[in-house]
Amino acid sequence: MIPDPVAPASGVPAPFSESGYMLATLNKVIGWFQSYSVWPLTAGLACCAIEMMSASMSRFDIARFGSEVFRASPRQADLLIVSGRLSWKMAPVVRELYDQMPFPKWVISMGACASCGGVFRTYSIVHGVDHIFPVDLYVAGCPPRPEALLDALVKLQKRVRTGSYVSPTVLEGRR
Repeated sequence: MIPDPVAPASGVPAPFSESGYMLATLNKVIGWFQSYSVWPLTAGLACCAIEMMSASMSRFDIARFGSEVFRASPRQADLLIVSGRLSWKMAPVVRELYDQMPFPKWVISMGACASCGGVFRTYSIVHGVDHIFPVDLYVAGCPPRPEALLDALVKLQKRVRTGSYVSPTVLEGRR
């Protein structure tokens, strides 16, 4: 006799029944798949890029989170990691890379220079990449440790899993 998949105390269906079926909504399954297949596009602009590269080495192993495939093409990536200072001369190029990424897309601003201009209080440095495109997560530090980038990636995965990311209509209004 197959036991009832509904827990008698709570009335909530059990995740696995004895017959081998799992109960979940399609949105949760797709969110779980998306959260563990975030492929970053690297925009290594300065010294923070060294820390970003070291996050993929064996000591920190970003592959545990499904993000070991650093893409060189924006059409194959869904996460833009801006690491380092961004000059106004380079800003249109990085914006074009962002525009070429398919939706859904996310941005992590890594380091003090990418987040607020850092120690460079000059006319040639963008004082925060959020002036160019919307940023989902900021990683503090100068330069931030690879663990901080991995923490931001875990937080982003949580957002993707729950479906709480910016819609394309909001993106159009923030230009």
